[in-house]
This record gives sequence, C-alpha cells and structure tokens, in this order.
Amino acid sequence: MRLVVDLTRCQGYGQCVFAAPEVFRMRGDEALLYDPNPSDERREKVLRAAAACPTQAILLDHRPDEAAAAVQQQATKPAGDVERITIVGASLAGLRAAHALRREGFRGALTVIGDEPYEPYDRIPLSKQVLIGMVPATHTVLPRADGLDVDWRLGQAAVGLDRRGRRVVLAGGDEVDFDRLLIATGVRARPWPNHDEAALTGVYTVRNRDDSAGLRQRLAAEPAHVLVIGAGFIGSEVASDCRDLGLPVTVVDHGPAPLAGALGGAVGRVAAQMQRQAGVDLRCSTSVTALEGDREGRLRRARLSDGTTLDVDVAVVALGAQRNVEWLHGAGLAAGPWGVASDAGCRAFDVNGVVTDDIFVAGDVARFPHPAYDYQFMALEHWRNAFDQAEIAAHNMIGNGSDRWAHLALPVFWSSQFGTEIKSIGVPTFADEVVVAQGSTAERRFVAVYGRRGRITAAVTFDQGMWLEHYGQLIAQAAPFPPQARTVDQPPSRQPVPAEIHEASPFQATVVLTGHQPSERTAVLVA
Repeated sequence: MRLVVDLTRCQGYGQCVFAAPEVFRMRGDEALLYDPNPSDERREKVLRAAAACPTQAILLDHRPDEAAAAVQQQATKPAGDVERITIVGASLAGLRAAHALRREGFRGALTVIGDEPYEPYDRIPLSKQVLIGMVPATHTVLPRADGLDVDWRLGQAAVGLDRRGRRVVLAGGDEVDFDRLLIATGVRARPWPNHDEAALTGVYTVRNRDDSAGLRQRLAAEPAHVLVIGAGFIGSEVASDCRDLGLPVTVVDHGPAPLAGALGGAVGRVAAQMQRQAGVDLRCSTSVTALEGDREGRLRRARLSDGTTLDVDVAVVALGAQRNVEWLHGAGLAAGPWGVASDAGCRAFDVNGVVTDDIFVAGDVARFPHPAYDYQFMALEHWRNAFDQAEIAAHNMIGNGSDRWAHLALPVFWSSQFGTEIKSIGVPTFADEVVVAQGSTAERRFVAVYGRRGRITAAVTFDQGMWLEHYGQLIAQAAPFPPQARTVDQPPSRQPVPAEIHEASPFQATVVLTGHQPSERTAVLVA
C-alpha cells in the first residue's frame, strides 16, 4: 500500500507532519517529496507518525485482498460495453484515474497520453522545495503501481478529438480509439505576452519540471536581482524561495495586495506585511510594461507602469495559467479559455449544453457546478481537487447510470511561504465579507472566515491548519455567518469587514444560435 497524508487535515503538530512511505518531510508542512526506495526504518517511522497524527491518508494505490476486491467489483459492475478507456493527461488526475479504474474492476485496454516525456510527477514541490535545492526536480515522480497494465504514450501530445469516430489524434499522426475518454490535460503557465521579451535569457515561468529545473540552476548561480511578475500563490512562493536563498527580489502585481485575487484584499494586506517584513520589495497596483535585454539577448532591466526601471537579471512570470484545450478545437465540446464544462459527475458538455455519456473531465481543466456555491461553474487548480475528481470520473466512466457519484468535495488548497502555512477550505472568492474568528493578524496566526448572504462559504488559516476541518463542517452545514459558537483564541471583536473580492472571471462564452426547429437548432461557439 502506498499512501500520502492529506496535510490539509493535519492538526498542526509541528514535528509530526509526515507523509508515507514514498513521501518524507523536508521542511514546512507541504513537503510532498517522493522517495521511491525508502528504508525499512524510514517506512516504519512514517507509518507510526501517520497513525499518531490526526490526519487523513490519501491512498495513491493499494492491492486489496481477493475478498475485498470481489466485493468492490460486485458493487461497481463495470458497464459491459466499455472495453477501451483513454486518458489524455499524464499528471496527478490522469494517474489517479488509472489507479481507480483498475481498483474498481476495469480490465480492458487502458491508454494514458501525455505531452511530456516524463512519468507522472507532482507539481507541488516545483515552486517550493525544488527551487531552494532541497530536492531535484527529478525526485518529484508520483508512485506508480507495478502491474497497472497501462499503455503509456508519453511525449506524444494529443492534437485532435474525433467524437463521432471515438478517436484521439496524436501529434505524430497516430490515433487512439476509446469507448470512454477522460480529459485531464490540466493547465500551463501563462507566458509573458511579448514573444521577443519572453525569449530573453533569464525570463522564466514555473509550471513543469523543466521550468523548475532551469530556474533552480539560475537561482543557484546567485543572480544580482530577481523580479517576480505576479503576486498570486506561485509568484509569492517563488519570492519566498528567493528570500530563503538570500536573494534580492522585487514582486510587482497590478492588484492591491498579494493573493488578493484568491483571498481578497482584506487578507491580502496581511500577506503584504508578511512579504515586506521578509525583505521583499513589493510593488502593488503596478505592472511591468517592458522587459529589456542586452545585445546578447540577456535580460537586463524591467520598466514599470509608474515610470521607474529595475535592473534585474532574472524575471519569473507568474501571471496565472492557461487551460490546455486547444487540441479540442472543432470537437464540439463546451471547451474554451475557462476549461471544459462538465456536470458534477464529470461528464463533459457538448457545445449545445448537452451532457455526453462517453467523455469525462477531471482536474485543473474541468469547469463544473458546485451545489454549495449556487451551482456556479468553477475551475480549481488544486492538488486535492484533481485527486478527488479523478476518482469520481473513473467510477462514473465504468459504472451504471444509477450508481453515479457527484463531485461535491469542498475545495481545499495550501501554500507554504515566508515561514507561514496558508491553508483554505471552500471558495473565498464567492464571499462578500470576512471576519477574523480566531487568533491575530498581527501575529500572522489566525483563522479568517468568509461569508455571503449570512452563510459561511470559506475559511483561510495562517498557521492554524488544525481548525480547517472544523470550518469545513460549518460550510457543509450552511452555518450562519459570522460564526456563532465561541472558540479558543477568540479576538476581542469579531466584526465582519468587506472581503474585497475584486476579480471576476474574465472568460465569457460567446455563441451564435442556428436553425429554427428543435431538430435543427444548435449552438456554435465563436469566442
């Protein structure tokens, strides 16, 4: 059995934050770093710690005994017409779905397609431990079970989908047939918009293994000044890594505060104080207008919207992500910059809004409705969401219609930066108010609870992760906002303030409708 401890559930015991057997603690609470050959002593130590610490274990794969397997297969009853399943996307969601399919009794042909040549690996350490040199990028490979019986098509990008013929077209011209298809192509880093400037030596993004390996090598050479463009979670983590390495770093963001797009301006101001106290030159409500290089094509300076210039030799572009949907152009699915639309059971919508029965979506590329948030469609770039959604999709791909599951888990994410563990449950951007329910923002050890129309919608903790599950239960129960119950470490005043959520989704689907009769009326996606 291989497992990973779900660190979002950890109760905050500083020395007993562990993962298991292939995962071990390096620093911070998010050290999901993999050791494919742990010693017996390490394995025993981690398993003892996991049993002692009140965490939830995530099973990456397991081999149940024959009796348990028979019960599982009988409960699932894989559909008899499903003989070939293809998964496009060889990262966490794709690998997790492959494990779940085999565990639930699917014995047909299983193909996993990935555009990178590497085995599935974890992206969490790439902007954390990899950049500070605690582990090489090559050591982030996710555990793969022997005997999974998968046809791996790695380094072969999908470039087209023939829905009618049930075929995925690969870049080399090969075609892969399917009875069921899982789209798990995830996202990629949004590049610097000026192509020539993006090509300067010293300009980086952080999304895949090669990105992190290259940036790590450059940071190890001790550049004179690092510029981080964007103060979301990736940009803030990179800035934290630079300060851990003793490097001067400037962070530029067009928003009012770091993390404001995800957590709102009220909590973002706490993150701003945290960065400045750590020595970051933070420039908010500012943007980079140009990157300039020397005659050899090496980055030398950046021009800002306030008229100032910065001498820099490394720039990390952290402007968010783009969903990998281009290969679906013309396939007739509701796919665009927002992702691939699906129902709560992970079944993809076609462009007319009709649910498909043979195409499913999971992970960062999926856009799905959540009942707890007015059935609004949301796309989540979270490790835990990809993990959980992949299992739901796998179950529904081979199950009977009456046995379908819904993906109803509350979104959870975490970040480790500037010596602080930031964790969240729910959707902070759905709220209009926030209150500090426990702890102190001055000490950066607190719980911020978010609310909308008198109900709790999310909670964010700074070094108070032990309370995350408690507030998750309140969200699930639609508990009143602000929280009514008295708690430990309660501040003198719990007066809600505006959450200052300013950023709405910039992506809108534009369609034209054709035909007049019900039999001929259809929608055509134009933007």
